[in-house]
Amino acid sequence: MIDIQYSAEVRTAKDAGQPIVALESTIITHGMPYPQNIEVAAQVEQDIRDAGAVPATIAVITGKLHVGLEADELSALGQAQGVAKLSRADMATCIATGGTGATTVAATMIAAHYAGVEVFATGGIGGVHQGAETSFDISADLHELAQTPVTVVAAGAKAILDLAKTLEVLETLGVPVIAHGQDDFPAFWSAKSPYAAPLRMDSATDIAKAHSTRRALGLPGGQLVANPIPIADQIPAEELAPIIASAQADADTHRITGKGVTPYLLQRIYEQTEGRSLTANIALVRNNARLASGIAIALAKGT
Repeated sequence: MIDIQYSAEVRTAKDAGQPIVALESTIITHGMPYPQNIEVAAQVEQDIRDAGAVPATIAVITGKLHVGLEADELSALGQAQGVAKLSRADMATCIATGGTGATTVAATMIAAHYAGVEVFATGGIGGVHQGAETSFDISADLHELAQTPVTVVAAGAKAILDLAKTLEVLETLGVPVIAHGQDDFPAFWSAKSPYAAPLRMDSATDIAKAHSTRRALGLPGGQLVANPIPIADQIPAEELAPIIASAQADADTHRITGKGVTPYLLQRIYEQTEGRSLTANIALVRNNARLASGIAIALAKGT
């Protein structure tokens, strides 16, 4: 068994049967600069508290799996250098060798399930990259959704991805993709995309019921709740399309591949939108945290 280092707040919540929402830590270490990363992480945690749930930011720190971070741990992680970016393939190695790493969607799902946390809020999931038919670049997030029973609330998949292929892979893997409050699959910075979502639900209670029903049926895996960014905070898809295309062309020119593609594209889009992409990213993460809290509360009530 792997020992879990719970924050005092999360430990109290678990003992009392209170609703808990997991949060990833790559947004802290790889998503934005210090001190903005700490400020945003603290704000998202507070959004969850204000909604009636308890936040549990997950990370590996010097070989220990942390579920919930104390304020000083959060601050230290936000300033740390050389923090690994953990997914399914390298999480166990990081723990075994005493390393420090921030969890991606896949790793956060694994840790949340291990800790008995059923709901996780993030920004956007990974998926099938453009050109995957030759590169085979497909995020581990998709397979994690197919096997780990955690409900993941995200603003769809990152818009830099091939959304059509991402939806096809999710369908093949049997992952429920539920759009919240609309029929379209959201596209991260944009509330809508050209693609219909396979499923739609309009309330946190119904989403919680679907989660519980999957568990009762013995179905493996979780469900993806695609929660659109609020219209007031979005960057319209038609405005973003040429910017994303330009960033992808730059990546091809500089032969950026593998794990380097996503951070490179996000940085180029940040530059070309003069920071608006990051502002939208923060808004959608906070929006997802609030919906995830409602789902966790409904599950805690026995929905």
